[in-house]
Amino acid sequence: MAEGVNVRFAGELQRFIQSRIGQSGLYSSASEYIRDLVRRDYEREEQRKWMSLREELAPGIVAEESAFVPLDIEEVITEARKRSKKRGR
Repeated sequence: MAEGVNVRFAGELQRFIQSRIGQSGLYSSASEYIRDLVRRDYEREEQRKWMSLREELAPGIVAEESAFVPLDIEEVITEARKRSKKRGR
């Protein structure tokens, strides 16, 4: 079950929210407006994470094929296991 969050606004912020709801606004309630703001913020954060990942991968994406080295999967697994054991000590 979802847990609710109650938030109170006063003064100028309350008036601003009220201007966004009702007959003159885009939203039918303050809750609807706040949920929309949180969703948009969440989406911006997700986009920021994807952009960060793309920036991290960009050098590999544009690299010449000659920059890559062949890997043996068994060697990679063996090396990973060795490192894991060293960290476990």
